[in-house]
Amino acid sequence: MHAANRRKFLAGTIAAASLTGLSRKACAAKSRIKIGQIGTQHAHASKLAAYRNLDDYDVVGIVEPNMDARHRAEKQPAFQGLHWMSQEELLNLSGLQAVLVETDVSRLLNTAAVCVEAGVHIHLDKPAGDSLHQYKQILGRAAQQNLLVQMGYMYRYNPAVVLLRDFLRNGWLGDVFEVHAVMSKVVDAAARRELAKFPGGMMFELGCHIIDLVVGVLGAPDAVSAFSRHSAAQTDGLNDNMLAVFEYSRSLATVKTSALEIDDGARRHLVVCGTEGTFHIQPLDNPSAKISLSRSRGEYAKGTSNVNFPKYTRYVADAADMARIIRGEKAADFPYEHDLAVQTALLKACALPLDV
Repeated sequence: MHAANRRKFLAGTIAAASLTGLSRKACAAKSRIKIGQIGTQHAHASKLAAYRNLDDYDVVGIVEPNMDARHRAEKQPAFQGLHWMSQEELLNLSGLQAVLVETDVSRLLNTAAVCVEAGVHIHLDKPAGDSLHQYKQILGRAAQQNLLVQMGYMYRYNPAVVLLRDFLRNGWLGDVFEVHAVMSKVVDAAARRELAKFPGGMMFELGCHIIDLVVGVLGAPDAVSAFSRHSAAQTDGLNDNMLAVFEYSRSLATVKTSALEIDDGARRHLVVCGTEGTFHIQPLDNPSAKISLSRSRGEYAKGTSNVNFPKYTRYVADAADMARIIRGEKAADFPYEHDLAVQTALLKACALPLDV
């Protein structure tokens, strides 16, 4: 997070807490971390495969109370061969250290609250519900127990984003005055009807990922202006064409998302402009970066250069980082304050209330 723009959002226990990743359930030795998953209905629930493929973890159980959803999940490679159990059985399992919360969006916060009360670290998929009050309570309770709440924003460990954070940390871009981010896709009719249940529309569904990036660069905005349109011919009511403008004292950021863009993956991008350089990542999912600098910085020469990265697989680095935090080897890169700032900005970008 850009140091000049850091904000503190949580008072009391959260502000006082410093998450080291070492809790009563953490294990300093390199033993495998016992982890389970609750839910299979989130769009990213199959990320469990990343945890199963790492030696750091022992996936001890999975929960899905909806039998239709369970039968569908049992056919997917990510879930085959796992021990299915009830939520109560999982949370009372001896030695359980962490849980992936992958329910449908409407149940994410309630499930997360139960897990934190059970004293386990959680990976909470996005977005963090529509109740800022409940999310604050979850973070506060996690802080009291020194538990990790890792959000499921999928670009945090993208190698281009990691390099961007290094540039910002070193001050190589100068003073950032502009950030622009776009993330869209084409959504089919059935999925549109499901998404239309949430008044936050595509900003709630997709925009949250890039709002996480914007807040990582600039911190919490001073003000957010939200613009929502229904642009498709369908009459499903989905806000499918959305823009948010984030205002800061000396910079502006825009976040754009839609459910209509053809070949959307190619144009997903993040551009950060500073007084000493510009860092342009495109596409986000198979990243490459175009870097323009006013003078040479480290191994990067003055002028414009293109940087290519190895194939990026989502969630593998997130899972590995979670293991290091739980073992107490490092602090969390994204503290409670950051995640609360992201959620607050997201709700404002969706023109949703903050007092729920």
